Amino acid sequence: MKRSGCLGAAIVALLLVAAGAIYASSLFGAATIERESAFVIPAGSTLTSVARKLEDEGLIASANGFLLRARLLGGSAPVQAGEFRLTPGMSQGAILEAFQRGDVIRRMITVPEGMPSVMVHERLLAEKLLTGEIAVPPEGSILPDSYDFERGESRQAVLARMQAAMTAYLAEAWEARAPGIAVSSPQEALVLASVVEKETGVPGERRMVAGLYSNRLKVGMRLQADPTIIYPITQGKPLGRRILRSEIDAVNAYNTYAMAGLPRGPITNPGRESIAAVLNPAKTRALYMVADGSGGHAFAETLDEHKANVQRWRAIRRERGEI
Repeated sequence: MKRSGCLGAAIVALLLVAAGAIYASSLFGAATIERESAFVIPAGSTLTSVARKLEDEGLIASANGFLLRARLLGGSAPVQAGEFRLTPGMSQGAILEAFQRGDVIRRMITVPEGMPSVMVHERLLAEKLLTGEIAVPPEGSILPDSYDFERGESRQAVLARMQAAMTAYLAEAWEARAPGIAVSSPQEALVLASVVEKETGVPGERRMVAGLYSNRLKVGMRLQADPTIIYPITQGKPLGRRILRSEIDAVNAYNTYAMAGLPRGPITNPGRESIAAVLNPAKTRALYMVADGSGGHAFAETLDEHKANVQRWRAIRRERGEI
């Protein structure tokens, strides 16, 4: 009889556990997400307000059930503000864990190499998921790259990350510079790198272009870089037409046709490769270059070689009907 009583009690206990499991499953199991959804938790939200919002948006069956599970099994960590991705079949436990860990959706904004600051400013303002106003950042202060952000983040915070990345990379690259380079400070390296960035779209040419301009700086020749003419006119945006003779002759702090040495400041935001090229330029004696018709340049050590390259370029342009 005693054994029978114990067996009966065990059976009852098992039934209670099973019933509890079924009940818990009904409360804590899969949510009612039918398609991938973005769920936003505003700053300052409480667990209760989040549970009500989930129920109101049809993502869980019961806010009370979600809260009960959170109190029994969810730990004490608070939910984080931000935007979260919820997927079909996701359990309520997984949802709560994502909220507590702060697994927010991260979006990307990209600054291509050679994008001037005025256009970076426009790109940040055009991103509707960012907030707040910003001024046009100083030219050359942003490292071109892709940066992640979350909904509702301030534009100033994203910009600060872009600028911190440039500061860190420039300092690191400067420490690894080759001996005997033409620039004497990280700022000068940044300025020359911005000219290299705008002068060639061929990655394999960057060190050669940097070497040529370094040679010119060392012997006191004018850089005669067309992008330095354009920058005061457009702040780095495309000119959209041929450069005028009056613009070539214009005297200002950027036009390297009208003065020797570097421009007053950067003329764009140079990428890592252009900065690295200036700090470790090609060992060359070239002093001249002209377009070669393929998107790159023909380089020359002497003026006579350069004149021949110019004639070949003019012949290519005549064949194309450009002159």
